[in-house]
Amino acid sequence: MTAEKRALVFANGERIDLAAVREMIRPSDTLIAVDGGLSHVRRLGLEPALLIGDLDSVPPEEADRCRQNPGTRILQYPVHKDETDLELALLAAAREGCTRILVLAALGGRLDMTLANIFLLGLPELEGVDVRLEDGAEEVFLIRPGEQGREIEGQIGDRVSLLAWGGPAHGIRTGGLYYPLRGESLYPERTRGISNLMTENPAHVTLQAGLLICIHSRQAGLSHRPG
Repeated sequence: MTAEKRALVFANGERIDLAAVREMIRPSDTLIAVDGGLSHVRRLGLEPALLIGDLDSVPPEEADRCRQNPGTRILQYPVHKDETDLELALLAAAREGCTRILVLAALGGRLDMTLANIFLLGLPELEGVDVRLEDGAEEVFLIRPGEQGREIEGQIGDRVSLLAWGGPAHGIRTGGLYYPLRGESLYPERTRGISNLMTENPAHVTLQAGLLICIHSRQAGLSHRPG
């Protein structure tokens, strides 16, 4: 059985629970700093395996420190480019064979950036990779059709919202949620999938066609930390 290769990607947002992140880090994790997200890694007393982006939010002395560290690789891109630094980081993690990616500090703050970060979950290069945006209180991830299903791990009473993304989502089946779906459809212009509640841990979601964005809001912060 192939071992899971997991990356923790630190974006440059301000919404991050460092105490919770410290508990979820494994020795085998690959730490990726996305431009100014380097500050989060440093506040944890760690060094990234990869620093990526245009580095416009990294003080020169911090970038030099990374260059002098043989354990840190730097991929620097021009400031004027078509991709955000986080998109480049996700593509790099996928190229390096990561099968699970936790993206930290990518929610909250600027609405345009938050939406863009969520939309990155749909990158074709990430199909088959378990990618979750995580801030300690909420996790956001994409559910694709044809999968065996996605588990939502948390506590009874946690809020779960399912949003059709890019068009209708059909054949949705859920388990462990207060309002069940039994092969039904959700539509992006309708609000039916908002604010469901977990009645079992874990809850399960599958679908036959379309895409779903799942937003899992923990009732007491990161009371159940992702492994």
